[in-house]
Amino acid sequence: MFDDRSPIYLQIADQIKNDIVSGALAEDEQVMSTNQYAAFYRINPATAAKGFAQLVDEGVLYKKRGIGMFVSPNARELLRSGRRASFFAEVVDPMIAEARAVGVPLREIVEHIQKEEQ
Repeated sequence: MFDDRSPIYLQIADQIKNDIVSGALAEDEQVMSTNQYAAFYRINPATAAKGFAQLVDEGVLYKKRGIGMFVSPNARELLRSGRRASFFAEVVDPMIAEARAVGVPLREIVEHIQKEEQ
């Protein structure tokens, strides 16, 4: 599950964020505890806790004292808004640069995208 591309706690946070964006985790749904997470993935509980703490700081998760961690009511929209903000810079602009490098006219890209919508 985890690879060497980034620290494990960041990969944990990313996985939970992806689950929220995809709808696998719903708003106000309880997530696994840090101990359950650590046991399931065989990692140090402190590592899982660090990933959870980041998500709490970002407003993605909230704590219910004595019960556990839950997905924040606005988490999905918060995450989608953040991803939309970086979409053009991280996805579209590099795609356009690659298209120009290999000689694909932008018109063909637009036509291809429009076919996907149908």
